[in-house]
Amino acid sequence: MTSATAPALQVLETTFGYDSFRGQQGEIIQTVVDGGDALVLMPTGGGKSICYQIPALVREGTGVVISPLIALMQDQVDTLAAVGVRAAYLNSTQSLEARREVEAAFLSGQLDLLYLAPERLRAAADLLDRGRLALFAIDEAHCVSQWGHDFRPEYLGLSMIHERWPTVPRIALTATATAATRKEIAQRLDLGTAKQFVSSFDRPNIQYRIEAKAQPLQQLLSLLRTEHAGDAGIVYCLSRASVEKTADFLVENGITALPYHAGLDSGVRARNQSRFLREDGLVMVATIAFGMGIDKPDVRFVAHLDLPKSVEGYYQETGRAGRDGLPSTAWLAYGLQDVVQQRRMIDQSEGDLAHRRNLSAHLDSMLALCETIGCRRVQLLQYFGQESEPCGNCDTCLAPPETWDGTVPAQKLLSTVVRLERERNQKFGAGHIIDILLGKTNDRITRGRHDALSTYGIGQDLSEQEWRGVVRQLLARGLLAVQGEYGVLVITPTSGSVLSGDTPVPLRREAARPSKAARRAVAADLPGDAMPLFEKLREWRAGEARAQGVPAYIVFGDATLRGVSVTRPTTLAELSQISGVGEKKLEQYGEAVLAVVAGREPEAPGSQVRDAVASGTPAATAPVAGFAPEPDDAPPFDDAPPDDAYPLYE
Repeated sequence: MTSATAPALQVLETTFGYDSFRGQQGEIIQTVVDGGDALVLMPTGGGKSICYQIPALVREGTGVVISPLIALMQDQVDTLAAVGVRAAYLNSTQSLEARREVEAAFLSGQLDLLYLAPERLRAAADLLDRGRLALFAIDEAHCVSQWGHDFRPEYLGLSMIHERWPTVPRIALTATATAATRKEIAQRLDLGTAKQFVSSFDRPNIQYRIEAKAQPLQQLLSLLRTEHAGDAGIVYCLSRASVEKTADFLVENGITALPYHAGLDSGVRARNQSRFLREDGLVMVATIAFGMGIDKPDVRFVAHLDLPKSVEGYYQETGRAGRDGLPSTAWLAYGLQDVVQQRRMIDQSEGDLAHRRNLSAHLDSMLALCETIGCRRVQLLQYFGQESEPCGNCDTCLAPPETWDGTVPAQKLLSTVVRLERERNQKFGAGHIIDILLGKTNDRITRGRHDALSTYGIGQDLSEQEWRGVVRQLLARGLLAVQGEYGVLVITPTSGSVLSGDTPVPLRREAARPSKAARRAVAADLPGDAMPLFEKLREWRAGEARAQGVPAYIVFGDATLRGVSVTRPTTLAELSQISGVGEKKLEQYGEAVLAVVAGREPEAPGSQVRDAVASGTPAATAPVAGFAPEPDDAPPFDDAPPDDAYPLYE
């Protein structure tokens, strides 16, 4: 342990208000402080940002952070300003004058951290050459992987960092990457000799739930009303049309919801995103382009109304819930049409055979997670190479599903597919094949003489919904395939062993939903006598946030307010011992918090900030050069439309 450890711990305590590092944070920070390179895999909410922020504060010079999103830059700068760190960004939303002010601050050594978009790094290279550099941090490093779920072509140029500034330490960070993706990150960013830190991928506060899709909008509404009333959350949808429809449905049912997708005017996107960050209890309905880098700690649920295309994408998206460590829900409604649609999109996707095979492998892993009868968390962590025990906090642990012998139903269904093709030279989708098995009478069956097939009516022992589950699970296992634009069903090379009886087909029977008590068993709520104070503190915090024009969590996070509610400090010294209360926040908010705890009226919101500005002393949230709020017409990405990287979804 070197002498730099003490300065790092001091910064952690005095600036950020924490008394110890978590997990591998200390070792990562020490590596970079000592001038070494690091590749860091740490789950969302695990404290990745501190791993480069503290070294930037300990080392001489300015830490340069490569970040793909304007929203993330703004959010990080606001958060850092609130604890007294000198931070700024350079991006396309700024005026020439604002950029020059930031550049001057950098050159004069007045910045601790400078945020840049990857496509702006080359243009800023001459500026960086003239300043003192503490480190380079490459955030969301998985964007460099062309086989990953979130590829950004501009990340491929970041190898120039080592070429141009070989003595400046680099730290690349991501919340999700398989071993293959990790290897590609190291190769493309020239980090072959960097020390790698792989933290546990487990997010124990998140409860994973996947249920059969029946009436998905009603299922979503039930989730929000019974478990997450008044909570902030994100709902992910496959298409722009579905985003609009879902947002309208929620609003009609009394839930404050906003849409977000690339088809919206950039000003509307920026305003909706700003409201989501700054208001409590708002639901954002979005395509999957929304969310990367959104540092909102109190997102209590992430819901998917459509099947994600990969486990990595699912993990990244669900990881936006519960960054503050409090109980949160990851919920997915999944049905037969999801499988058909994803298989069809892969068949029609651009790219060579290797690319389509890669997409299929990603989807197969996602389907395996959906169909598992074991612990979902075990399956999820296993995908990233981490062994674990059953968690007791997912739907399959709380209400274990049953299995049943589906060999005969599988044979009936596959036989119908075979007979239609061989006897009628016809192929159909799942709906019509199920109609044949159920013995229904309609025009298509009559015209095609499908009531003369030997399998007509032999499946009446199962309901239509049960048959859809059979089809879905056969597709998930590759015992059945989707073909063509219309998604017709065809047999696969492995179907023959099922038809011959050589391969049994155990199927998953949908379990009853776990009780509300079981679903919320992940952690106890606040003690009853602490709740009134907690709500008063939230009300005070909301007023402060509105007065300063910042998200509420930048004032204090829920976890800190809970700590105050339970311990009820009466002095500044006692308040300083609560996690998340650093020197700057203690100075700025301490007396007001103590007043709320004591039942007194605190000072008017924002008064300490205004006093600091009037006296010429910059307060944590006072305007600083380059810190102007994002304009209404600012695009959320720097020089790239938000859904461009997701052709499979849009």
